[in-house]
Amino acid sequence: MMQIETHVDRFVRNCWYVAGWADEISADNVLERTLLGESIVFYRAADGRIVALENRCCHRGAPLHAGRREGDSLRCPYHGMLFNAEGQCTEIPGQEMIPQRACVRSYQVTERDELIWIWMGEPAKADPGRIIRFEWHTDPAWRKKRSYLHYHAPYTLIVDNLLDFSHLTYVHSTTIGTPSTASTRAQVEPIEGGLKITRRYYNDRIQANRSSIATFQGPADRWQIYEWFAPSFVRLYTGSAPAGTGAHEGRLVPEAMQYRHCSVQTPETSTSTHYWFTHAANFKTETSEAIDVVFDGVSRAFKEDKDIIEVQQKALQSGRPFQPMNIAHDQALVLARRLIQRLLDEEAQPDGQKPAPAAFELAQ
Repeated sequence: MMQIETHVDRFVRNCWYVAGWADEISADNVLERTLLGESIVFYRAADGRIVALENRCCHRGAPLHAGRREGDSLRCPYHGMLFNAEGQCTEIPGQEMIPQRACVRSYQVTERDELIWIWMGEPAKADPGRIIRFEWHTDPAWRKKRSYLHYHAPYTLIVDNLLDFSHLTYVHSTTIGTPSTASTRAQVEPIEGGLKITRRYYNDRIQANRSSIATFQGPADRWQIYEWFAPSFVRLYTGSAPAGTGAHEGRLVPEAMQYRHCSVQTPETSTSTHYWFTHAANFKTETSEAIDVVFDGVSRAFKEDKDIIEVQQKALQSGRPFQPMNIAHDQALVLARRLIQRLLDEEAQPDGQKPAPAAFELAQ
């Protein structure tokens, strides 16, 4: 059975993780961020590409982000060693010979959909084609807003939360939850690299945070269709349409309200997590009113999640090890934990070997 951990000992490394928003790194600033337990320094080279280096000088371990930029290089603030954008030391003050091992690790980085993506696993396995796409970030048909949260909890607790929407009824009763959420069973199906979870609501009410900008009156048919990709990425398609107009059969009337959502978590340490998210709407886009109202509710809801998860983390850290009692709504999160564990097991195997397939049956 799954045990809920209070800290994560190992991270999936052969994976593209989000390191931040692309505009956090300008032409002249330096950004330090801890990801997967490692401090990394980011900056832009003269050609605009983002450089990511181990933020620890190979000489005495001083943090390079506290040093100074010199062209495309960083000079260590302690003894002045200079490192280029590939992490190789090119100058040691007072010493002509530079050892080959005078270097720091460099990481593969790319920008996609206004996000910075970093590969922290085996360099030869980095394939930008595996990056999860959030196309609506740059699609003018969608108006979006974004935010960031810092959690004092392991990323796995956040994954659990995102994969079980039944909590919306109780944690988010005044924002994005409705009474029907807790009683609606999700349809869960495996997809490549993750899970697809579908919830459909018939003749329901619109969530409290969306009623003021609704494009129609009366009951609604609502949907929440989200794809989760291991270890920590969510693409959500959600919306509402007048009840009985065929939304669940794929027919959307002009009054339908559609939303797209991006949730990504990158472990900071074994007990803390970075959380970036966006929410977008494709109606009433001539002004920001609709997305402002909706995003305010989403942001308040996510802070409610943060509050409950962080007190959950404190409760789990007290007393003896906790063994959860699973219920019907836990189907997706149990499967997700199995998939994350399988990825960890695969990385722990010698090259060319794979662990025995893990059970991946859908619970009834």
